[in-house]
Amino acid sequence: MEHHKIKSDIEIAQQTPLISIQEIADNYLDLREDEIELYGKYKAKLSLTILDRLKEKDPGKVILVTSINPTPAGEGKSTVTVGLGQALNQLNKKAIIAMREPSLGPTMGLKGGATGGGYSQVIPMDEINLHFTGDLHAITTANNALASFIDNHIHHGNKCNIDPRRIIWKRVLDLNDRALRNITIGLGGPANGVPREDHFDITVASEIMAVLCLADSLTDLRERLSKIVIGYTYENLPITVSDLGYEGALTLILKEAIKPNLVQTIEHTPAIIHGGPFANIAHGCNSLLATKIASKLGDYVVTEAGFGADLGAEKFLNIKARKGNIKPSAVVIVATIRALKMHGGVSKEQLKEENVEALLNGVANLKKHIDTIESFGLPYVVAINKFITDTDGEIRALLDWCGEYEHPSVLCEVWEHGGKGGIQLAEKVLNVIDQKPNNFRFLYREEDTINQKIFNIVSKVYGATGVQYTSKAKKQMEEYEKYGWGAFPICMAKTQYSLTDEATILGKPENFTITIREFKISRGAGFIVALAGNIMTMPGLPSKPAALLMDVTNDGNATGLF
Repeated sequence: MEHHKIKSDIEIAQQTPLISIQEIADNYLDLREDEIELYGKYKAKLSLTILDRLKEKDPGKVILVTSINPTPAGEGKSTVTVGLGQALNQLNKKAIIAMREPSLGPTMGLKGGATGGGYSQVIPMDEINLHFTGDLHAITTANNALASFIDNHIHHGNKCNIDPRRIIWKRVLDLNDRALRNITIGLGGPANGVPREDHFDITVASEIMAVLCLADSLTDLRERLSKIVIGYTYENLPITVSDLGYEGALTLILKEAIKPNLVQTIEHTPAIIHGGPFANIAHGCNSLLATKIASKLGDYVVTEAGFGADLGAEKFLNIKARKGNIKPSAVVIVATIRALKMHGGVSKEQLKEENVEALLNGVANLKKHIDTIESFGLPYVVAINKFITDTDGEIRALLDWCGEYEHPSVLCEVWEHGGKGGIQLAEKVLNVIDQKPNNFRFLYREEDTINQKIFNIVSKVYGATGVQYTSKAKKQMEEYEKYGWGAFPICMAKTQYSLTDEATILGKPENFTITIREFKISRGAGFIVALAGNIMTMPGLPSKPAALLMDVTNDGNATGLF
């Protein structure tokens, strides 16, 4: 199997023979002709009428894949998600994968794509990582159309009395571009609008992305879009899209984007890829519609949530599962020995050297995420995603630790061996679903105060001793309660790298507090964003962006994507 280790992900993907997406729809999913819209040979959109046709069918079991706090060493959560879906199918279980769409920003920047890796990928990976079916472009357009409607409203007399200094709606772009974070618009005299300060976020941070991912129908999408708060009047009263009257136009722009996308894995397992909110600044899960449709078409759904369990899984369980009435059957917590050694104090340059002591120091981070999943009352399995640099001593030490504390765990080799390398993981997951109690519960009630909800998250999920608020955040909290927004769930915006709000503090910190510096209302999505620490909603590019390695051959094949 040595040749597996030297091929790049894109080489493996391009050398895999695809079967037509129509064949997957017909033979695997039993879709009707009017329930699928082809986007070429290997991509398709799914009609929402599938949910109406199958409304009496019991939903399949939802398996959530999450991880420890990510490090530059890599965890491979998407790879395990794909590999587990493939493995379940090898065990003759009808499994479907549900994942997020990649954003061009990190693809061209530092992180790379988000389609799995090795022999556990969704394909065509180059198309999925680039423009796919245009969903992110549609969200960008809808977001920026709303921005232009707002400025046009002010230019033509401002009947809604919008205070230009209190507009919270930002423009977006699906790229990393730090130069656009803070800009001035409307310059050049009266014909060019009213001058004001403006800002750009990355598209995946747009509330419209969150709205699309939490809507359960076209009607619900329109209703949510109408509730979006775009700013405040001179009297500091909220102004919504419905006040301006543009919810119909925005829904029209998004009428195709709301339909989930169907593709396949390297082993031809169906994969529904739709929506892509970041987990550090949004709720970090694929669309509710993608998960719902997958659960109606399959007996098992393998889905993932962004970053570590402190972000993506917490939001999947407290926000998405609450909204969608989803009861997950099990959680897979992905860890790598490399990442645990980093949490144990090893630098990235020294990860290839065996260091059992650092590994066992780093497992405290894994233990905290296990505790978090247990606090939700869910059964779990620890998936140790194998890297070629892992030593036998390190693997044995980690499995022994899991065994000593009775944490179900499996060594997973899906990058190198595809579904075959995840058979033991699949069997273990099926076992815990059947054998372990499932007492799923939320960590807070909707009727709790904003402060109570945040305290529950920071204490139970991060292990913090308390929460502090800036004067601005305190004032906003009072205003939000006054406006009737207090019952919304909380979407925490914080660094993915640490359990704290400081990116450099790895492992399992003790005796720390979380500081909430400000809030942002996402009334259309139906949650309140609480910003902790310094979170960039428009990332920048590194000194050597991944884009430097990218090119296309004369016959049109992408190179350099990873």
